[in-house]
Amino acid sequence: MALTKGSSPTSSIFKKRSSSSSSPPTSAASYLSALSQADARARNAQRGGSPTSTPALSMSSTFTTSTEDTVLAEEDIDNSDGLAIPVGKPPTSEQAYRTVHTEFGHCFSEEYRHISQHKQGAPIPRHVDQDPPYYILLSTYVSYLVLIVLGHLRDFVGKRFNSTQYRHLMPRDGYAPLNSDFDSFYTRRLKQRMDECFAQPVTGVAGRTIKILDRYTPDLNRTQVILDSRTRALNISSYNYLGFASSRGGCADAVEEGMKRYGVSSCGSRLEGGSSDLHTLTETLVAKFVGMDAAVISSMGFATNSTFIPAMVSKGCLVISDELNHASIRFGVRSSGAQVRMFKHNDMKKLEALLREVISQGQPKTHRPWKKILIIVEGMYSMEGTMVDLPGLLELKEKYKFYLFVDEAHSIGAIGPHGRGVCDYFGVDPRKIDVLMGTFTKSFGASGGYIAGTKTLIDRLRVCSYSGAYAESISPPVLTQIIASMASIMSVDTGVNSSTHKLGHHSSASSSSSTIQQETQYHHPGPIPQRYLPQWISLPPTLSSGAEGQMRLRRLSFNSYYLHRGLDKLGFITYGHPSSPIVPLLIFNPAKMIMFHRMMKDRKTPIITVVVGYPATPLISSRVRFCVSASHTKEDIDEILRACDEIGEVLDLKHGVERGKRWSVDEVCRRAVELVHIPDHEH
Repeated sequence: MALTKGSSPTSSIFKKRSSSSSSPPTSAASYLSALSQADARARNAQRGGSPTSTPALSMSSTFTTSTEDTVLAEEDIDNSDGLAIPVGKPPTSEQAYRTVHTEFGHCFSEEYRHISQHKQGAPIPRHVDQDPPYYILLSTYVSYLVLIVLGHLRDFVGKRFNSTQYRHLMPRDGYAPLNSDFDSFYTRRLKQRMDECFAQPVTGVAGRTIKILDRYTPDLNRTQVILDSRTRALNISSYNYLGFASSRGGCADAVEEGMKRYGVSSCGSRLEGGSSDLHTLTETLVAKFVGMDAAVISSMGFATNSTFIPAMVSKGCLVISDELNHASIRFGVRSSGAQVRMFKHNDMKKLEALLREVISQGQPKTHRPWKKILIIVEGMYSMEGTMVDLPGLLELKEKYKFYLFVDEAHSIGAIGPHGRGVCDYFGVDPRKIDVLMGTFTKSFGASGGYIAGTKTLIDRLRVCSYSGAYAESISPPVLTQIIASMASIMSVDTGVNSSTHKLGHHSSASSSSSTIQQETQYHHPGPIPQRYLPQWISLPPTLSSGAEGQMRLRRLSFNSYYLHRGLDKLGFITYGHPSSPIVPLLIFNPAKMIMFHRMMKDRKTPIITVVVGYPATPLISSRVRFCVSASHTKEDIDEILRACDEIGEVLDLKHGVERGKRWSVDEVCRRAVELVHIPDHEH
């Protein structure tokens, strides 16, 4: 492989070509194949030689290829990305996408839409762990045993006969080693061998596709050498749930205008003695979006939990936490000084038994009543893809009178018919929950987090939390992205009367019976009046009307259900709720993690995945975690399923369904719409 320095791929491959070129491809595979070939030709022309990267390994002969660059052409005008309308499809309003096809895939078929909503009265699907055959578990344990034995043997011999390679683990010159050989054993002997799967450098927008920087290692992953070549790959690894991570479009235009007015530093969003109008407006909009009285925002999602939880509970309080809660929750609870008890993941019977015990026993030693009992759960769990049993929790809350904290980092903006998270999905009034937490990094294409609740709670958090005193405020461009994307989901209404009605307020002329009936129903807080947005923000009609926001929510739901149930039918063991955009596929053996990642990336249509292992998961539950986006087309999910089907056969990963009950990948792709619309309790 030739190593060249000081050059980079040019942008000439994106220039407009003549209209006499070949017709655009009819599938995502042909599109990405043509894109990769164009990148290679551009590098070849620039260097005057052969491409610097090796050709991608194709595991399938079914892909079609275009030899022209027309599919990459982009016009520098609004409402166009240079892609022709698919053959046989009449022009529709969705032609007005202002994002390029590589960032947000164009999908015209209304069949590939689904509403993420739990049907009232239907049973809630329970997560059931599936165990692989015993030989899979045995081989996994044996592989770890061999790794541990040989690794410690190499450390023992190496310290005595090759001490220069172990200087950082041995005492010298009167100083103790900075790292313990035992504590760093897993990092050195396992993770380092798979480092090419992690921390992959990328460039550009992490949208439907992503451009990765090619690299290689000359010293067994101790260092990585970045090449000049780039590879365009299908991206199924980013938290870009609604596809708002885009360099063009209405949200990007609003951010650009916001930068002209406020600048780019965080000091522009906070003034001396308080916050700027943009900061205050964002908090008001967030509270309206989630259906709470007030909200406070933080510049970091992790810090939202770790700095606000200590302001809610302290010594003498009890926190009951789900065993799979995020590290930020664990850190915040430990910092608070409160007592902590854990319950089995999503098990309401175990939780009720624990509640009976802690209420009857009281505080340790003194047995005094607890000052406060706070139960903390997540709306959707990032490693499992499971959803909280919110109706069951609310039943217990009504019975035992505890406080409830729901972390919606992954569920807000991603599920529910209106994108309001688990409350919206189950049709529950969000005011029944005491504290709603969420982040802007997943569905809104921004950064930071928020806490929403009653005005009394939020006022106390502003004064007592570490975040308000020590943390930087969110920068104006990020605030603008939050406002624009959130308004695109809620829709903007300039009419006072219609907006008031839709916001859930009722006139005094309404009858008492109708008022009582409406109060028992769930009302989503939208559309919002124009006054909730800065006057200088002007969203395109497709965004301000909420049409595109609703379309993105429905596309995300379809893609999530389709990938989840498609993998199940192919025979894989998967975790999680079918409406979750996080789809974990169990791999178990650590050696298969790197092989799965390599084989997906080395396909003719490269696919970038995230593999996850210990300590983020249990030791023998290594997995690949697919992150679905509304930017993916149905053909993209087809391509992922076909890749998983081929690689799953090679790596022996299909242990979820008996062979006779499995579907072929062609049948799964053909019956995608039928798969998606199967009721959860019948699947």
